[in-house]
Amino acid sequence: MAARLAPETTRRMHQSLHHLVADAAWSDQAVIERIWQRVLPAMTQKNPIVAWIVDDTGFPKKGRHSVGVDRQYCGQVGKQDNCRVAVSLSVSTESASLPVAFELYLPVSWTEDSKRRQTAGVPTEVEFRTKPLMALEQIQRAKESGLPPAPVVADADYGNDTKFREALTAMEIEYAVGIQSTVSLWRPGEEPLPPKPKKNTGRPPKLRQRSPSHQPATALQIAQELSVGAWKNTTWREGTKKTRRSRFACVRVRPAHRDFECSEPHREQWLLLEWPKDEPEPTKYWLSTLHPASTLAELVKVAKHRWIIERDYEELKQELGLGHFEGRGWRGFHLNYAQGPRRAAWAVWGLSLR
Repeated sequence: MAARLAPETTRRMHQSLHHLVADAAWSDQAVIERIWQRVLPAMTQKNPIVAWIVDDTGFPKKGRHSVGVDRQYCGQVGKQDNCRVAVSLSVSTESASLPVAFELYLPVSWTEDSKRRQTAGVPTEVEFRTKPLMALEQIQRAKESGLPPAPVVADADYGNDTKFREALTAMEIEYAVGIQSTVSLWRPGEEPLPPKPKKNTGRPPKLRQRSPSHQPATALQIAQELSVGAWKNTTWREGTKKTRRSRFACVRVRPAHRDFECSEPHREQWLLLEWPKDEPEPTKYWLSTLHPASTLAELVKVAKHRWIIERDYEELKQELGLGHFEGRGWRGFHLNYAQGPRRAAWAVWGLSLR
């Protein structure tokens, strides 16, 4: 880059670029916002935004001094390993996606280590936040920035978090998020029992209750109790080699998480289930607040749209060099990515840079 920018003073330019990457004070979020403001109109000329996709991606890394590195789950290798992880929010059409937020996740081992923070240039205002909280902050900023609204799609690492789902509802944002089979739900048509009858003295009871014979079930139990006729073969997209198709069912349920501490039951929403015929039990579970009149095909299409970000991250890492970044500092890591989405948007998705 230095040689191309300043062929006669390459060494001086090289030093200037190092300063820009490692030390210069600028906002990577502002750069990303400038990118999507330029790219989004071209990306949505033919197709509207259909989903906001929350995801995180891991970068295997040895040692302990590169910013954010810790022993944690790394999706790239499929197990616990030494790596750093970034949380992102992308907007997607039927055929393209664009990252609009990207932040490095800092484990507690880093946020509480002042020496390593200072060496890596971690800003003083950066504190420990869970990944769901980071994602919610990104979603809130995206909403305030005026991005076209769409349902949020995320895997079970986010969907299992009741506060994450409730926060999306409070922001009036629909979602279709993965959950685990053990999540507690009320069967279709059921909800917690009404409060206890009022006594002669004292305040009337307000909290909902359960009884030994009236208890919620797990998502797995509800799936196993459905009739054979509830399961339908459904297609959600055309793959490169074959049509993506599986067996699904959907029912209206209510989440049961600590509702005995509430005066009203949780809102009814969709439980979407995937159970391939050759599997002994369901393989995927989602909760969704899409409209009650949504069809099974519509639910499946939205819930399954995470495939596009998985593909794009693979291309960003392998084809565009995001996975090759070797810097140790906070600023350098975010600059490396801030340049990435623009390259991806124009190069990978075939748009014309003017």
